Amino acid sequence: MQVLDDSILTKVIKPRPPESFKGTFGKILLVGGNHQFGGAIIMATTAAVYSGAGLVTVATDKKNAAPLHANLPEAMVIDFDDQEAVANIVEKVNTVVIGPGLGEERESRAVLDNVFTHTQPQQAVVIDGSAITLMAKEDIPLPKGHLIFTPHQMEWQRLSGIKISDQAEAVNRKKVDQLGGIVVLKKHHTEIYTEKDTYQLPNGSAAQAIGGMGDTLAGMVGGFTAQFRDHLTDAVLAATYAHSAVADQIAQDQYIVLPHQISMALPQFMKKISDQDQDHQIGFLN
Repeated sequence: MQVLDDSILTKVIKPRPPESFKGTFGKILLVGGNHQFGGAIIMATTAAVYSGAGLVTVATDKKNAAPLHANLPEAMVIDFDDQEAVANIVEKVNTVVIGPGLGEERESRAVLDNVFTHTQPQQAVVIDGSAITLMAKEDIPLPKGHLIFTPHQMEWQRLSGIKISDQAEAVNRKKVDQLGGIVVLKKHHTEIYTEKDTYQLPNGSAAQAIGGMGDTLAGMVGGFTAQFRDHLTDAVLAATYAHSAVADQIAQDQYIVLPHQISMALPQFMKKISDQDQDHQIGFLN
């Protein structure tokens, strides 16, 4: 297992090209937030917007439309029960994130089935939270696309059948290979299983042990994979590393880190990283 370091940040986060528009930085659809868990999809969407995705749409319970518009006027919102509208958008985006606050009700399953039916082979599909649990409980076929699972250890136990006490690298790797995607296993020193390699985060702390942290990570992974879609695996690694790196900076002055604080800090954090890359290029040319 390789220890991931901060070089992944400058590898992925580059200065934005002068001649660009919102489509340059990707289109993303986030699906989740039932009548009970609207906060989860708001946190995931906040992370996607603040990480720089160019065009962000949310499919959620219609009760969440007003809070989403109030918090994030940059995001568009549709009713996730409108199957035709959801299907049309799923087919047009670069990245789909499904699961934050989706729930495990019959209606949740209908939303999941609709999204999974319409994903495309070239897309990044981030599967989080409730979507993972539904897949584990109901033996749902895998969707098309480049799959990225973001389970915590209990969700991974449900999906993989591997007990938490048995979740060693070699055992996890066999299941990851069967799934055929990337798995971001959230834990103390999170592990990222790519198609070829396995990485471990050296950063992160107990200050992040608070509800909504995983929703924020899913949104960041979505935002990074939409924006830096030509380097999908590195985008996942960079998003995961940045999530904890930003949290560690905030935790220097706080006992806990609130998930939305990570999102709010992202634009400045990413600007510093891109400036480092620019300085390196200038120094090299000189």
